[in-house]
Amino acid sequence: MKKRTVKPSTYLSPVPAVLVTCQDKGGRPNILTVAWTGVVCSDPPMVSISLRPSRYSHGIIRESGEFVVNIPPVDIVRKVDQCGIVSGKRVEKFSEAGLTPVPAEKVSPPLIDECTICLECRVREIVPLGVHDMFLGEIVATHVAEEAFDSNGAIRMEIINPLGYSAVDRSYRAMGDALGSYGYSREEKPGRR
Repeated sequence: MKKRTVKPSTYLSPVPAVLVTCQDKGGRPNILTVAWTGVVCSDPPMVSISLRPSRYSHGIIRESGEFVVNIPPVDIVRKVDQCGIVSGKRVEKFSEAGLTPVPAEKVSPPLIDECTICLECRVREIVPLGVHDMFLGEIVATHVAEEAFDSNGAIRMEIINPLGYSAVDRSYRAMGDALGSYGYSREEKPGRR
């Protein structure tokens, strides 16, 4: 496959598109859409979110030391987009987007009821990187929608149905289709021993 060299860009795509909740000292919650996010450690379980210092929620998370990563299903993509194009400084995003706050167990910011997985996080470190600061958050509680479990207690990804974002063309993408499972490339092939 012939390649064309382009300027260094954030073309690792798609990446998860999540809704992050935070809460200021006065108890006012906010939601922001974040695509620069990912798992950074398994034990302890940790994730990262990267925010521009100019974002309203940046100061709230820096000061409170807490946030929740809410994983939205594809069917609320319009609400995810809406939370990313208006500032929480001027708009109460829960009511504006028609989303439902649910009290968290271990942190102050609320969970979002319409999201299939919610990860309560405490900030462990803030790393300035350039135009973004990366918040490393330790996951202190995980919540999964009841309907996402099968009768054996396994999580069904087709119910989670996570949303992705592509920086290449600035589009939202579905990420939930299974193509194989870990180790399937090593399974015995027909006619081979």
